[in-house]
This record gives sequence, structure tokens and C-alpha cells, in this order.
Amino acid sequence: MKVYLDGEFVKKEEAKISVFDHGLLYGDGIFEGIRAYNNRVFRLKEHLERLWSSAKAINLTIPITQKEMEKAVIKTLLVNKLSDAYIRLIITRGCGDLGLDPNKCTTLPSIIIVTDNISLYPKELYEKGIEVVTVATRRVTQDSLSPNIKSLNYLNNILAKMQATRSGAVEAIMLNSQGYIAECTGDNIFIVKNDNLLTPPSSEGALIGISREAIIELAKNKLKIPVKQERITLYDVYTADECFLTGTAAEVMPVVNVDSRQIAAGKPGEITLKLIKEFKSLTRLTGIPIK
Repeated sequence: MKVYLDGEFVKKEEAKISVFDHGLLYGDGIFEGIRAYNNRVFRLKEHLERLWSSAKAINLTIPITQKEMEKAVIKTLLVNKLSDAYIRLIITRGCGDLGLDPNKCTTLPSIIIVTDNISLYPKELYEKGIEVVTVATRRVTQDSLSPNIKSLNYLNNILAKMQATRSGAVEAIMLNSQGYIAECTGDNIFIVKNDNLLTPPSSEGALIGISREAIIELAKNKLKIPVKQERITLYDVYTADECFLTGTAAEVMPVVNVDSRQIAAGKPGEITLKLIKEFKSLTRLTGIPIK
């Protein structure tokens, strides 16, 4: 594997940054997870726009243009001869001293692009669904840190993931400070109730996910399903007709059990299965060609 590091391609064993980089010292940086399917990069433009928005929010200047970044992503895939891949795009603050002040960083932000194959969950779980649990770790509040900044500091999510693992579950639901559902540790959450699709809005602590937006579009435009972005409680999830998660790495994952409560019939629901089919078709037929 070759890693793109500040304009150069290096072997993964040689892809190194300084121990004084503030991305390592303080998680001061941003990232995007992107997917390539069938020799196309899915929604690359949207991912790069979100990356630039995250950068602006933390006052970080990315030292190349969006078009140059797009070319770098494509070239990284070509160098690694990948037509189906997971892409991790990382921008660190750059090297500074041991203090917090980003103005003390003396180098340009580092740009790192890593590509590989990824399978977040075993294939059989997509067919039978997963169990999730609600954890005690609350989502960081909106007035402290916007969920739409894809920061390198993911400790909040990691602590929740650890609690899920200790409970024997593969994923966890995170509540916001008011007790409403925000999202999962790495995914957005949807429920189906009375033929309506519901998902928490960003104001409740949910990331405006790229896969989330794709599912909303497919539901509205292809399947003609009403979509509502509104507050969701655990009661709403427990009594839902269907439940599923979305994310770049996870794609669309059915949920059949939450906190030991079976969701409806305890198997992936009809609308969930239709959306999985439509999402697979969308990802394989659209995107920026790898050439």
C-alpha cells in the first residue's frame, strides 16, 4: 500500500508525521471517510465540501484546493490499483510545540490519504440485522462542539464504543444531554413508524452524514416515503416498525434489537431492505470515475 503524504506517495511503513504534530498531540485536525465502488468515488464532491466546512469551523487552512484534493484522492486509488475501497482523508494542524496554541504551529497542515478495503461488520449481519445498546456516555453538546465538525478527536465516540463492546453489542446509541437520541458511535440512526422515515436532526447532536442524506433522497424520490427529521426518544425506537443505521463505512445496517427489545418481527424490515437495494445501486452507478 502507498500512502499520500503531503504530496508524495510513500510505503505505509514509511508514512510518518512528527510527534509534535498537533493532530497527534491534541486531535487538532479533521478527516473524512469516503468510499469507492465499481471504479467510481461515491459523492466525493460532497465529502470534500464537508471537509472544507470542518476546516473553516476550526480555522484551519487546507494548503491545496478542493480540485487538487479530488485529483490526489483519485491518484491515490490509481497508485494502489483499487476500484473498490475505503478512503481516509486526514488533515492535521501541523507541527508546533507542546502548548495548545495552534498559532505556534510552524509547518503547513499535513495532508494524509490512506486507501484500503474495509468491512465494518460481517456480511451475515447485513442479512439478519444487529443488536445495539444505549450507553451512558452522552454525545458532546452542540454548544460545546458541533457534531458536523469531523474532528480527529473521537474520544467521545470511542468511550461509547467501548461500553457497547463490554455489553456484547457491536454498536451503541448515544443520547444527547436532554436524553433524546443523537446518533450511534459511528453511524446515523433511522426508524420507520407508520410508513414514515424518521431520523434525528443535526440540532440533536447528529452528524449530517453523506450516506444519511443519500438515504433521505432515495426514500423521498425513489420510494416516495415521507421523511421527518425530528426528536426521537428511546421509546420511539423500542416501538418502531423498523430501525437501521447508515454511514460511509457501515453503509446501511438493519437493527433488530435495541436494549434487549426486539424491533417488530426481529428481522430487517421491508422498507429497510428496499433502501439497501436502492443504496447499493446508487453507489455502484454514480460517482467520480477513477481515471
